[in-house]
Amino acid sequence: MKSSRPYLARALYEWLLDNDLTPYIVVDATQSGVEVPRQFVQNDQIVLNLGPSAVRDLHMDNEWIRFSARFNGKSEQLFVPVPALIALYARENGVGMVFGHEPVLPEEAEEDQAPVLESVDSADAASESQALEERAEEDADARSDDDVNQQAKPPRKGRPSLRVIK
Repeated sequence: MKSSRPYLARALYEWLLDNDLTPYIVVDATQSGVEVPRQFVQNDQIVLNLGPSAVRDLHMDNEWIRFSARFNGKSEQLFVPVPALIALYARENGVGMVFGHEPVLPEEAEEDQAPVLESVDSADAASESQALEERAEEDADARSDDDVNQQAKPPRKGRPSLRVIK
C-alpha cells in the first residue's frame, strides 16, 4: 500500500491556499536526499515557506517536493523527499498537520513469497469434520438444564457498570 503522506500534504496545501493562508513545511534535514540550504537548519529541521509568492516551479508528487526559492537573494533548487516531511501548517494561525512515523509496509515483491497451499485428502477432512460434530453433540448433552436457564436470564436492571475481566 502506498503512503498517505503525499496525498494528505497536497490536499492540505490546496486547502490552505483556498483559505488565503501561507503554507509552511517543516522538514527533517537529516534524512537522505534532503537538499536545502544547510545554514538555515536548526535542531536538524528547517521551516520553509511554500506560498506562491515565495517559491517557483513547485512540484509535489508521491516521492518528492521540489521547488526553487531565494535565500539571501540567491535562487536555489530545493528537494524534499516526502518521508522527510514532518509537518505542513498555516503561518497565520498554525492550522495544519504533523505527520507521524508511518509503519513500514511490506513491498509488493514480498507478495510473491505467500505461503503455498497444500492439498488435503478428502477422507481426512471428512473424518475431522465428523469428529468435530461428535464433540459438539457431547458438549451439548453435558450441559445441564440449570446452565441453560442461567444463560437465558435477562440482564440486571439498574445503573450500568464496567467490570474488569482478567
